[in-house]
Amino acid sequence: MKCPYCDANNDKVVDSRPAEDGAAIRRRRECLVCGTRFTTYEKVESLPLMVIKKDGSRQPFDREKLLMGIMKSCAKRPVTTEQIERLIDTIERVAGNMMKREITTSKIGELVLRYLRNLDEVAYIRFASVYRDFGDIHSFVEEMRSLQEQDRQASDSTDPLDDVALSNAVEVIDDADLTDADAAFSSYDADSHDATI
Repeated sequence: MKCPYCDANNDKVVDSRPAEDGAAIRRRRECLVCGTRFTTYEKVESLPLMVIKKDGSRQPFDREKLLMGIMKSCAKRPVTTEQIERLIDTIERVAGNMMKREITTSKIGELVLRYLRNLDEVAYIRFASVYRDFGDIHSFVEEMRSLQEQDRQASDSTDPLDDVALSNAVEVIDDADLTDADAAFSSYDADSHDATI
């Protein structure tokens, strides 16, 4: 495997463990040239999950775009890369459980928001400000009020990445009118990385 840091093609596997409920193998590798460690995933090749953009076009689900968008919203926050990767794994799994090979950017964005709200409120507000395209300070304040109200009603007993909870979230999203979310998921619809989150 080519090292992403020095391009050397000489490494060793230092740790392997199941990921995505056994659907993949996560491997930690160490470059034998520069000593840097990096992670790779091995999984059975299958039909890609397709993402429907706001203009109706389709493209394969890009884990890296989603990862970069979420990481920008979590910058300088106590959120680990492992937590973000777990979220992305769950979104892929939930989409697969829907028995569909397509998912809209709106649904992806809503799933990300549901998790970030429980994980880190600042990251949630950052992501929501781009995803929901706050037009003015009143929109921002209203989102803050809504977040505070949800916090008062929330139960901390449910794992935000529980499959049942997220499946229910998908059903709610499926039934919801998402026309206000036409800004769609910025990581997919932006023309450049600079425009994301």
